[in-house]
Amino acid sequence: MLVEGQSDQNAVQALAARFGHDLAADGIAVLPMGGATNIGHFLDQYGPHGLNIPVAGLCDAGEESDFRRGLERAGLGSDLNRAGFFVCVADLEDELIRALGVPVVREVVAGQGELGSFLIFSKQPAQRERGTAEQLRRFMGTRSGRKIHYGRVLAEALDLGQVPAPLERLLGHVLTVRGRWGR
Repeated sequence: MLVEGQSDQNAVQALAARFGHDLAADGIAVLPMGGATNIGHFLDQYGPHGLNIPVAGLCDAGEESDFRRGLERAGLGSDLNRAGFFVCVADLEDELIRALGVPVVREVVAGQGELGSFLIFSKQPAQRERGTAEQLRRFMGTRSGRKIHYGRVLAEALDLGQVPAPLERLLGHVLTVRGRWGR
């Protein structure tokens, strides 16, 4: 699985574990690419012109065109879903925040001992006009390692009946392909 960054990697792995899947034990790697613009490099390495192993992944809506171009260049077509790539509305943190709801995410932030920091952040002039969901999303990217940490923590807080569609589709696709490839 190709994902943009470590927060996405942590969320995917945590959610798979919650569904009872050990991706590594199943021979499925979740690779953070260090940004969406690296999709071409990763498809060259792992896709049909490289190791020719099944690939799938997540991208943010803002990077959909990068992914589409990379898939086309790799010979995987332009239909992201058919190729096993699924699009998050803004980003994965946005998907998780919307699935959990603001009150639950605030509880999660409080449980991490960061509610005070979030409240200070939310009162900054640049944040005052934003809704709480957007403030939470931006807060997660304000300190080194915070976004990576919250990828896992938010995925662990999810009700398994309300998994964001891109995550649910990705895991379903990968586990189906794995079965088809006998891995």
